[in-house]
Amino acid sequence: MQKLNSTISSIKPLDEAAMQAARRRQDQLTKPQGSLGVLEELSVQLAGIQGRALPVIDKKVIIVMAGDHGVVAEGVSAFPQEVTLQMMANFAGGGAGINVLARHSGCEVRVVDVGVAAPLDIPGVIPKKVRPGTANIAAGPAMSQEEAAAAIEAGIEVAGAELGGGATLLGTGDMGIGNTTPSSAILTVFSGAGPDVAIGRGTGIGDNALAKKQEVIKSAIEVNQPDAADPLDVLAKVGGLEIGGLAGVILGAAAGRAPVVIDGFISGAAAMIAAGLCPQCKSYMIASHVSVEPGHRLMLDTLGLKPMLFMDMRLGEGTGAALAASLAEASAKVLAEMATFAEAGVAEKNGPAS
Repeated sequence: MQKLNSTISSIKPLDEAAMQAARRRQDQLTKPQGSLGVLEELSVQLAGIQGRALPVIDKKVIIVMAGDHGVVAEGVSAFPQEVTLQMMANFAGGGAGINVLARHSGCEVRVVDVGVAAPLDIPGVIPKKVRPGTANIAAGPAMSQEEAAAAIEAGIEVAGAELGGGATLLGTGDMGIGNTTPSSAILTVFSGAGPDVAIGRGTGIGDNALAKKQEVIKSAIEVNQPDAADPLDVLAKVGGLEIGGLAGVILGAAAGRAPVVIDGFISGAAAMIAAGLCPQCKSYMIASHVSVEPGHRLMLDTLGLKPMLFMDMRLGEGTGAALAASLAEASAKVLAEMATFAEAGVAEKNGPAS
């Protein structure tokens, strides 16, 4: 756990001087103050993250972490487990939803095997397998604490490699059949929310399967007794390997002073784990969208994050993060490239309107 601990200790507060300078410039740009709304707020956050008054977002990378889940044996998903492996090949071939939206928004995609159940040898997939899928959380812990830490550290390593290769923004994405079940369990543990709030239909299960999913999550929490005060314990007992990997990506981004765009429900569970381990990392998060999964809004509210997009999306894979990454880049460009009133020779507004 040395890498995890050293990463957490290296995460610092945002640069207030850079943020103040960004705010001053925003107020001088040729527009009514505040008229670009979230884009203005986001540019100031980016300035604080990067520690410079004019932040730059160019190379953007979506990191898709993949892992399988023993809990699918309980019938909580509409799709069989082998779809995880099949989708890995689809990602590598450029044919998935995330590939299309990443190409559209100018993002690169990295696919990481942190816990796919089947042996995997697909060109282009980064091998970081901690174990071949989690155990069934309805019967016992998903993994050991050592494995949970290893999954987080795998994400830290991938994030560090991308930032070292010139990435200025990271986005989170996931793949893992059954992974809304551990994500719902994580939300339940941290928030105490009831099943009507925390547990949704995931891949589109019917009423009977939804009732089964609710019972499975209740049983998993009763059997494992995860400690809400210990995020690593929660991850190990009711989480997932890709959730741990994404938590590591978030922590690694914050340690490298880079913004990290959080995708949907599974990424939100990872963000809760990361924030539990290091509350300071929340300052580096950007919420891309709010999923139709019922618990996602609660996740974002708990984290203090405001989503940029309301698109009724629930695919995962980093699709929302890819769309929002382009908005983050746009916010930085507005701050840097829009003329000030003085530069453009445009008269500023008069005194307060009566």
